[in-house]
Amino acid sequence: MYEVDTSTPVLVTGATGYVAGWIVKRLLEAGVTVHAAVRDPSNTKKYQHLDEIAASAPGTIKYFKADLLDEGAYAAAMAGCSIVFHTASPFVIEVKDPQRELVDPAKLGTRNVLAQAGGTPSVKRVVVTSSCAAVYGDNADLATTAGGVFTEDDWNTTSSLTHNPYSYSKTEAEKEAWKIADSQRQWELVTINPSLVMGPGLNPDATSESFNMIMQMGDGSQKRGAPDVGIGVVDVRDLAEAHLGAAYIPGVTGRHIISGHDTNLLEMAATLLPKYGNDYPIPRRALPKWLMWLVAPMVAPGISRRIVSRNFGYPWKGDNSKSIRVLGMKYRPLADTMNDFFQQMVDNGRFSNG
Repeated sequence: MYEVDTSTPVLVTGATGYVAGWIVKRLLEAGVTVHAAVRDPSNTKKYQHLDEIAASAPGTIKYFKADLLDEGAYAAAMAGCSIVFHTASPFVIEVKDPQRELVDPAKLGTRNVLAQAGGTPSVKRVVVTSSCAAVYGDNADLATTAGGVFTEDDWNTTSSLTHNPYSYSKTEAEKEAWKIADSQRQWELVTINPSLVMGPGLNPDATSESFNMIMQMGDGSQKRGAPDVGIGVVDVRDLAEAHLGAAYIPGVTGRHIISGHDTNLLEMAATLLPKYGNDYPIPRRALPKWLMWLVAPMVAPGISRRIVSRNFGYPWKGDNSKSIRVLGMKYRPLADTMNDFFQQMVDNGRFSNG
């Protein structure tokens, strides 16, 4: 489908992250020299899992100190690179000052990385990890789409500093990326817009909202039921493959929704029942919306009644046809993603037997 160019190095920002780890793994296996940008290269424990992969792979990994918010911090890391994978982005749901803690860092980080790309003549393509959060704000937005499905033509217009501020920050950051890309002709921009990313992590100590979700399906948090929320899901390993396609397939441009399945939390949990249902309190029913509306603000900070009203009880539908047509994506079954992820939690002792 594509040929990986091993003649020049590539940069991966946020290299120790959940998604970035799988991108680095695929690049190393393909024989690429990876410049890994990390906050603190002296903290070797943070990237020990990447060193272990590199030890048996044909590619090479080199670490560079770079802080997302420092102007010019990526100069050394980007030198000589033909491709930049920008995966680093602040991800916090509960914040006191959304503008300062979410929007400013997301936009400034994007601006710093892309400005450096413009000052690095070797860079020919930049692949930015955006999100479906930049495509839509709430599930209720589905009703306003052209064909009853979210596509790359849709932008999130309903999130704000006071409603879904994280989604708002992702939207603002991607808009900033396109604004910068359109002002120059040296490099091409490709954005990857994944839905909810699930699947096993390479870092045994990793934490993310995805890890929290799979944990709650097995630790008893949802034994009374799962919230009735439609959601798109993509396997983290498939998402890494999408990034490589976006980097190396000639002529790729624009946005790409990367989502393997239109599903919901209860369907996701149901894939775990055959293997784990007898031993763990996997949720078997949906919680009623009225109950979530009543208790959410008290038990789940960050989930307002407006979020419940506009998301719970609504389906999610995303058009992944461009990713299949342009990037050659082949999405693995949802059951494989969920079972591999849950088994990793079991193996790592993340929860005691239910």
